[in-house]
Amino acid sequence: QVQLVESGGGLVQAGGSLSLSCRASGRIFSINAMGWYRQAPGKQRELVARITSGGSSNYADSVKGRVTISRDNANAKNTVYLQMNSLKPEDTAVYYCFANLIGSQAMGEFWGQGTQVTVSS
Repeated sequence: QVQLVESGGGLVQAGGSLSLSCRASGRIFSINAMGWYRQAPGKQRELVARITSGGSSNYADSVKGRVTISRDNANAKNTVYLQMNSLKPEDTAVYYCFANLIGSQAMGEFWGQGTQVTVSS
């Protein structure tokens, strides 16, 4: 059974930094893309950043220059990281990790449970 477990998040003042991580576990054959979405209260879920198995990444315009996504595939760590700097109150949201992968019993997009990021002004 594939699981995505997130860690990090929390409360930070505007201008501060936070780091999120997400590890995919289970019988996984390959992972194509991994990344993060976020959803603020009353808003639709939006892509924050995405990174492919080859290391190509893309970012939402709202976070470019402030956020860095990276990935560790060594030794089946299957972990994606999100380093967020210069945080703004509008970054407040629940952040969800996703992975597009092929597992032994399923394939497709899998999601983490979400982690809250709150930026105070």
